[in-house]
Amino acid sequence: MFDVVPSHGRWAKLGDWLATAVTLFIAFLWSIPLLWAVVASIRPENDPLGRGDVWFSFPVTLANYAKAWSLAPFNLYYVNSIVIVLMVLGVQLVTITLAGFAFANYKFWGKRGFFFFILLQLMIPTTALLAPNFSTIRVLGIFDTRLAVAIPFFGSAFGTFLVRQAFLGVPRDLVDAGVIDGCRWWQLLWHVYLPPSVPTLIAFGLSSVSFHWNAFLWPLIITNSDESRPLTAGLVRFTQLGEIGAQWPLLAAATLMVIAPLFVAFLLFQRRFIQSFMHSGLK
Repeated sequence: MFDVVPSHGRWAKLGDWLATAVTLFIAFLWSIPLLWAVVASIRPENDPLGRGDVWFSFPVTLANYAKAWSLAPFNLYYVNSIVIVLMVLGVQLVTITLAGFAFANYKFWGKRGFFFFILLQLMIPTTALLAPNFSTIRVLGIFDTRLAVAIPFFGSAFGTFLVRQAFLGVPRDLVDAGVIDGCRWWQLLWHVYLPPSVPTLIAFGLSSVSFHWNAFLWPLIITNSDESRPLTAGLVRFTQLGEIGAQWPLLAAATLMVIAPLFVAFLLFQRRFIQSFMHSGLK
């Protein structure tokens, strides 16, 4: 007796193979810029990038990484980036949690209007706020400081919306039980609302860290010295080294040094990252 595979089973298996092939192809396309940066970073410094030889060159060298590290105070840049990212994330977790709790738990006049006004901020391009934010920073007298880089992002309309939606998913019966037991507002928040919303907060934290680690335009405008300049703004000096523009091997090596912490963190904790996004519904 021979097992006959149903035709629909064959088509399903073929569909799985096709989906896998398409996914691998898309992943390869997305990885091309990163692969090119790796290849460019190990080219000899004086080896020009010309037509037809933008990928491979021999001999390969790691000297670009050592020279890039010596040309810029990367240790200070790393400290600045870490401080700025953690400062923003710490304040954001407090503000979005309290705002989401207020919109999800309380009923007050103008609630929908206030929430709609917050969501309107998602439609405002970041570049449109550069001039007013810069003027505010100058008035406050904190130009060229880490605080100046971080303070415009202490509130997050996206984070408020995300946390509010997560809090609305908490069963109201559980909240009412806490009120009957005499819980204060902060006890409701800590013991009832926050525990089931941890994946949402983690997903938002990952998005916030990634966004502010890679932010470039605002730190470039608001900083003027290495003491407050994060990694992305520090890359500017590598575009001005050559007489005719950037030295691509050095710039590629410096760029990989900037993205390395996030890349390594994702490789180590990718399972946790994906689970957090899946549980939060964030795409």
